Order: sequence, then structure tokens, then C-alpha cells
Amino acid sequence: MPQSSRSVRQSVSLPPTVARRVQALAKRQRTSANRVIVDLIESGLAAKEQEKALFFDLADRLTQSSDRSEQQRLKDELARMTFGDP
Repeated sequence: MPQSSRSVRQSVSLPPTVARRVQALAKRQRTSANRVIVDLIESGLAAKEQEKALFFDLADRLTQSSDRSEQQRLKDELARMTFGDP
């Protein structure tokens, strides 16, 4: 069954500081706050997908590496991605 291209209405409550930033971006870009929110969400989703792809690329490189120092470097990078900076 083909997907509909119709928009789905959602209600989102924003903290006041975020709402002000969205309004400022909308004014600067001469667009609606709704458009800014959609663009930000789309950018965030794309960034999450890129982060996931990078994680799996590093994991593949780790499993294929026989160099101990590279393995440790890759482990450290995966740990940073998963748990943040120590």
C-alpha cells in the first residue's frame, strides 16, 4: 500500500527558551515557526541516522582489525559515542 504524503497534525509543547529560538529562526528565515520545527526535526533524524551508520562502520572496522592499538582506539571511539566523554 503506498504511503500518503498528507501531513499529520501533531501538538508539541516547547520550553519558552526553545520557542523563542524557533521564533527567531523563523523570523530570520522569513518562514513559519512550523516550517522551522519540521526542518529541525528532519535534520535531527538525519543526524541520528548518520551517527548510527558511523557506529556500525566503527564496529565493523573493530572486528576486522588485527592491530591492537587500532582496536583500542576504535573501542575508545565507540565508548565515547555510546557513553559520552569521560
